[in-house]
Amino acid sequence: MSLVGAGGPPSSPSLDTSKESKSGEASATVSSSSAESSSDSESESDNEEPKAERPTEDLGQPSTEQVPTQESQRIRPGCEHCNADIKLSEQVTPRLLCKGQFLLKVDGEGTYQCTETGLIFEVTRKVDIKYCVLSWSKFADLVEKPWLVGGPLFDVKCEPGGLSSIQFPHSLCLGHHDTDMTFRVFHVKSSGASLEHAVDHSGTHVTWRVSSLSPVGPVIQSEDAVSHHGAVILYKAIDQNPSLSFRVYIATNNESFIKDISKSVKHSSKKFVKIDKPPVCQKKLQNGKKYRLISEPEAEITPEEIEFVDGSLLKLKSYIEVYLEQPVEFKLLLVEMDSEEIVWKAKLRECDWTQQDQNRNTPKSGLSGPRRRKGSLSLPEEGAYEKRMRQGDPPEGAKARTPLTDAQLITLAGRLGPDWVKVAVANLELDMSTIDAILEKKEDVTICKFRMLKKWQEKAQAHATAQNLYSLLKAVVSAEAQEVLAGFLQET
Repeated sequence: MSLVGAGGPPSSPSLDTSKESKSGEASATVSSSSAESSSDSESESDNEEPKAERPTEDLGQPSTEQVPTQESQRIRPGCEHCNADIKLSEQVTPRLLCKGQFLLKVDGEGTYQCTETGLIFEVTRKVDIKYCVLSWSKFADLVEKPWLVGGPLFDVKCEPGGLSSIQFPHSLCLGHHDTDMTFRVFHVKSSGASLEHAVDHSGTHVTWRVSSLSPVGPVIQSEDAVSHHGAVILYKAIDQNPSLSFRVYIATNNESFIKDISKSVKHSSKKFVKIDKPPVCQKKLQNGKKYRLISEPEAEITPEEIEFVDGSLLKLKSYIEVYLEQPVEFKLLLVEMDSEEIVWKAKLRECDWTQQDQNRNTPKSGLSGPRRRKGSLSLPEEGAYEKRMRQGDPPEGAKARTPLTDAQLITLAGRLGPDWVKVAVANLELDMSTIDAILEKKEDVTICKFRMLKKWQEKAQAHATAQNLYSLLKAVVSAEAQEVLAGFLQET
């Protein structure tokens, strides 16, 4: 039986077809009248990501109590059944290198789960693991019926013998009907592409015994219709018109798919900004089912309905366009047409798009200037904070010289959200050991946030001004916190 077709990467790998399989569903396509080609972006490195999408984080010591309140950028499924099947592993936060590559350092033998990708690594000794999310569409010609994409595709690199197994997160909703499903791991080697046996699978992961390291990801075949955990991703067009225009992407909860969407939007002829709304679908998405997007009040929606089929293998990423002549608050609902169940909903307020437009049109400190060449590495681990300050536009006058008071910092602390630890590490570049020391005191959460801001003030010294703090945090904190920061600028 042919599992992988011709027309792949330049090496023209041949498939190892020695694995037995069942017959199952056909490879998926996407049906929608509006699509944006990401073919231009495919010529770029698969590791390249918009720089603002994932902040750099320093790696602390692996610990299950590392950051109790920290929230990952990864979209987590909302299915109670699948979440109940989660097996606890030691949670570790990797360092983000250039162009979407992660670096995870572990100190010894054990099982560790990456908070950013959901990957679970079983290691035999102290080791460094580098990995990144790849696009399935680049290998589309190698995946044939009856096999379907089951989750993200990764490129993993590690010293030989240090990594014994990997558990890949999958996007499938197994419910109580996974007996007719067959999991394999799609593995692209220099000698060819093959489907290797999975050791085990759960409601969230597929376990694979490492044979060698190169692009790998889970695939599936099933005798029944496949159901997916879904995600709805919103982008707003940026222009001078008073009207509102949005793109609504309905995707499997698959980081490879979501990365392709980001690249597609990035290479569009129009400018867009991502709207921060909970993306997780509360009901599973099923291949072949039809869905309708509804707006309250009514908006112009094109197309009015779509048939959902996973589009991970396609370079054309389908979307629904939502257009309103006047900038009014509105609600969006995604409804399954057969059952009329609400799968996903969100309310969009004026602050969602006005603030996002301002952030999109205001350059971030440290990200201005010429784009780095592809051959460059990440910022040095030492002195990164000072380099950010040198790259940013230095503020002038009283705003640059006026230090922040304790009263101002405690006010801001009260407005920071539950992701304040991530903000501290990624944007203020504080060490994880510093945060752990604050959390160990088990004080009121607002006091913990205040102490964190004081640590930043001590580290930044002359740079600990209202203007610099505003520049570092304006794109990552809530609207309330942004108002407080803006108020500091007026007071100075």
